[in-house]
Amino acid sequence: MPTVAVRRYSVEEYLSLEHNSEAKHEFYNGEIFAMAGASEPHNLVAGNIVTSLNIALRERECRVYPSDMRVRIPSGLYTYPDATVVCGAPDVEEYRGLETLKNPLLIVEVLSKSTEGYDRDAKFDFYKSIPSLKGYLLVSQDKPKADHLSRRDDGWLLSSALGLDASICIPELEVTLALVEIYAKVEFPPVDEATPFTPESEITPHPGDRNR
Repeated sequence: MPTVAVRRYSVEEYLSLEHNSEAKHEFYNGEIFAMAGASEPHNLVAGNIVTSLNIALRERECRVYPSDMRVRIPSGLYTYPDATVVCGAPDVEEYRGLETLKNPLLIVEVLSKSTEGYDRDAKFDFYKSIPSLKGYLLVSQDKPKADHLSRRDDGWLLSSALGLDASICIPELEVTLALVEIYAKVEFPPVDEATPFTPESEITPHPGDRNR
């Protein structure tokens, strides 16, 4: 059977298409990947995190961006984290009025069944290459659990919080977030329907898998 050639796009073509698109897409290695809409719990958790960070950082020279802020990774990945924080002046590149952030301090991803493996493994590998990045916060959407990875000279330090009475520390911002605030108004599924933890080594979804 003959092989079908994959259409490759330049960065300029991708940004031009994104400029006229109502949906969001990731871009990597010449390919464009559609990002599906998020579930209600996903949106609630992401919104609560943005609100909590904005309140905590309101007296600081920090900006908290929701998922509409595109981020460029040095390896060439363009993506939309669920939340992004910059302290100090944002470093952005512009194309036809579109802005892409290049110097995030903290990136937040809300995990879903189809994206957890990618967010914990392959996507984290992309994010680690950002020189300015000091922290990566991973928050479950179907159980009160948060993991924070903090950059150290010898690697990344993992801390976790579980339960609505717990809190997660974000040392690069000198901020602590209470999980009861992160999960405000979120209704959790029954325990037997909750997403089980799957080791990173067992899941590496294709970058185009974006169902949330």
